Amino acid sequence: MEKPLQRQGGRLEHNETYCGSCYGAESIDGECCNSCEEVRDAYRMKGWAMSNLDLIEQCKREGFFQKIKDEEGEGCNIYGSLEVKKVAGNFHFAPGKSFDQSNIHVHDLQAFRKNRFNLSHTINRLAFGDHFPGVVNPLDGVQRMQKQPIGMYQYFIKVVPTMYKDENGHTIQTNQFSVTEHFKGAERGLLDNLAGVFFIYDLSPIKVTFAEGHVSFLHFLTNVCAIVGGVFAVSGIIDSCIYHGQKAMEKKMEIGKFN
Repeated sequence: MEKPLQRQGGRLEHNETYCGSCYGAESIDGECCNSCEEVRDAYRMKGWAMSNLDLIEQCKREGFFQKIKDEEGEGCNIYGSLEVKKVAGNFHFAPGKSFDQSNIHVHDLQAFRKNRFNLSHTINRLAFGDHFPGVVNPLDGVQRMQKQPIGMYQYFIKVVPTMYKDENGHTIQTNQFSVTEHFKGAERGLLDNLAGVFFIYDLSPIKVTFAEGHVSFLHFLTNVCAIVGGVFAVSGIIDSCIYHGQKAMEKKMEIGKFN
């Protein structure tokens, strides 16, 4: 371990420059892979799967699996923004680095060596565009606790383009969204799909416009008069009912006295 294995064979000697093997995944002749991560990246570029990392000298030397074991049970906090095209798509969080293999998006799970992934999560804030007064993001503050050994969380999002215009004429081009969710789990770690948290979004063809505006004084005065008139009308009806009811009771009492 003190003398790493050279790509061309033999161990690293004094005053030699280290050049580790890429184990057949070199993109050009003479390419070196001096770390476990570089070997894994070379395999991903080729679209190859790594069957056994224990055979990779760089991974053994760096204690790769011990690092993964030490990180077990840790969580992560993800913050940032994405620019996406105005077409349907998805973004997701899943274990393992991603790469394309035969035009299929896959994740390298070789490093984890287990069929249990705790994907419990809290969404502090998720928005499609700038904030505007009165907007409600339905996924803000959502918490999901995974009870099964492995699973896939899916959030199906319908994004609605929105324009907000304030009373001064300033506009904000942004979006609102609605969401439905689905969880697919497996008891024995046999999940047909990739375990992760997926946000699948689609754009609505309809655009919503919000506009702020002040009510004129004349309109306000008309509303006040209508309210006052309504109050008087209802009061008159109530007074009339009470008056006629009282008269009817008095009449019945007078008839009872004569009998």
